[in-house]
Amino acid sequence: MEVLLVEDDESIAEPLMDGLARYGMVTRHVATGAAALSAPVGDFVLLDLGLPDIDGIDVCRRLRAEGDVPIIMLTARGDEADRVLGLEIGADDYVAKPFSTRELVARMRAIGRRVVTPANPGGPLGPLRIDPRLREATLRGTPLRLTAKEYQLLVLLAQDPGAVVDRRRILERVWEPNFFGSGKTLDFHVATLRRKLGDPRWIENRRGVGFRLSVPPADAA
Repeated sequence: MEVLLVEDDESIAEPLMDGLARYGMVTRHVATGAAALSAPVGDFVLLDLGLPDIDGIDVCRRLRAEGDVPIIMLTARGDEADRVLGLEIGADDYVAKPFSTRELVARMRAIGRRVVTPANPGGPLGPLRIDPRLREATLRGTPLRLTAKEYQLLVLLAQDPGAVVDRRRILERVWEPNFFGSGKTLDFHVATLRRKLGDPRWIENRRGVGFRLSVPPADAA
């Protein structure tokens, strides 16, 4: 696995790189947000929030807009609002400093296990196609520019088209077990996914229960 480590504190970066190497990971280290945005992201990003040039939250937002690489925030900040904001804009997890390499690797592996793939990519999805090899969804042949969370949400709903998936299961599968953030996080991602699909009828809301993927009548013909 290739890891991009964005950390300006050498006393943290150097031992962490050595520790990740013991788990067979190759780490590219940069010390600023600007360098992170121009570097190859590899298979995983470890992102410090307290960077000297660009706030880590902004770096996370821009990385997420460009792709769906898994991101773990590394933070010494005690403010819960920062952690929640980071998760809501697309980070997959956060680790509070100080932390052990063993804990960090366990969290990285847990994120890998949570990535969902469609059970029936050739199922009844009308003009919608999901390619798990490319981690890409297309609608009528046009790629959808989805964030990692939007893609995972779509894939989870597409596992059983027409079936209602309850909100708690979505949060646990797409975000994390025991997710503590605002329930509006899911509603926000559903709204943006509907907008990208071009028709709100693609995702039906069962109030108080969950959501289901349903091909609109115009696309089902």
